[in-house]
Amino acid sequence: MRVCALVVALFAITIGIEGIVYPDGLTTARRHLLDTPGLLYITGAIRVAMGLVLILVAPRSRTPRILRVVGIIMALQGIVPQFIGIDRGRMILEREERLGVGTLRLGALVALATGCFIAFSVKPRPKIQ
Repeated sequence: MRVCALVVALFAITIGIEGIVYPDGLTTARRHLLDTPGLLYITGAIRVAMGLVLILVAPRSRTPRILRVVGIIMALQGIVPQFIGIDRGRMILEREERLGVGTLRLGALVALATGCFIAFSVKPRPKIQ
């Protein structure tokens, strides 16, 4: 299960780096996601699965409570878009674009930091000799 959590961390780190380096590419991908309703369901299921992985690995991690909260938030990121709908999602994306590249990079920085935290948290503790 720890390997699955490290894959989740790697995914978050990759998204974070891409968003910092090339925020327009990430925005384009999100727009494509909203233009393809079936894809929205698939990515929602993937996010819920990623959140469940973090929730399940949390008891054996360095920071069980925080990792559990991160897992819940990640799972909610997969569930909430299904309820707000595509039109509302497009409005949110347009609002983020109007705020500028700095705001998009800030969101990517949060993803990068979250991925690094997950990787740290699930890494085994060093043995004291």
